[in-house]
Amino acid sequence: MIVIVAPGQGSQKPGFLTPWLERPGVPERLRSLSDAAGVDLVEHGTVSDAETIRDTLVAQPLIVAAGILTLDALGDRAALAGGFAGHSVGEITAAVAAGVLLPEDAMALVGERARAMADAAAQTPTGMAAVLGADEAALEARLRELGLAPANYNGGGQIVVAGALDALAALAEAPPERARVIPLQTAGAFHTEYMAPAVERFRAKAAATATTDPTTTLWTNRDGSTVASGTEYLELIVGQVSRPVRWDLCMAAFADAGVTGIVELAPAGALTGLAKRGLRGVPSAGITTPDDLEAAVALLESGAAA
Repeated sequence: MIVIVAPGQGSQKPGFLTPWLERPGVPERLRSLSDAAGVDLVEHGTVSDAETIRDTLVAQPLIVAAGILTLDALGDRAALAGGFAGHSVGEITAAVAAGVLLPEDAMALVGERARAMADAAAQTPTGMAAVLGADEAALEARLRELGLAPANYNGGGQIVVAGALDALAALAEAPPERARVIPLQTAGAFHTEYMAPAVERFRAKAAATATTDPTTTLWTNRDGSTVASGTEYLELIVGQVSRPVRWDLCMAAFADAGVTGIVELAPAGALTGLAKRGLRGVPSAGITTPDDLEAAVALLESGAAA
């Protein structure tokens, strides 16, 4: 069984949508998605610089739109996947892949998510850092000392933490034994209680968004379990704004389900990288440009034939 996964914020790179816009119909499609999100994704996906597309207001809609364009390009071949999952904002992309959300509704939803999270982040100066190689219990104890919180349990020895900037600096100066701390260029402490104001605002938008139940297996970042209700999945996406992403549990669930391959939608790289450490020996295909579609389709077809 092959699973298709959708990346989260931080995967975008300047100009990464340029080769996609050379495909017939894609410029029109991207303009439609831009209108739904309230963001000019054509400009931001082609000419905007790294600092501009790092902005939460731009990055989140850009990443979901890229995933939708990739699904469009895969067409019926995406249905060969045995299931879908997304990391953080990628859960909205996964909802489109599994038939829970229509693409335009997903873009309107991610536009509001981005605005709500950006406004919440602006209330208090906070940030995030990736911690590599730490003993999980020792790290969590150190986080409690500093008033920091885990934001992403990414598996493969990587945990992203978040909170006040001075506390993050203190962690970098005195990390747990054998741990390495890498500051991340983010606008706030996402997936922590700092995002509580965004949850209620996002929930209002979600309540007005139509859903259908997923057509195939769909995993949640909440705990790596599968969700059979579209309404429940959307509720989990809302709550996840202020709760840690458990991608480690998603990968464990993939292993338990007998997943034999991973295909990552654009902008690919982060999740296939985590899979190499967390799902050793499982082949993967990351779709960065249209040139990568052939290898991704081959992997999907290999799973269908197995």
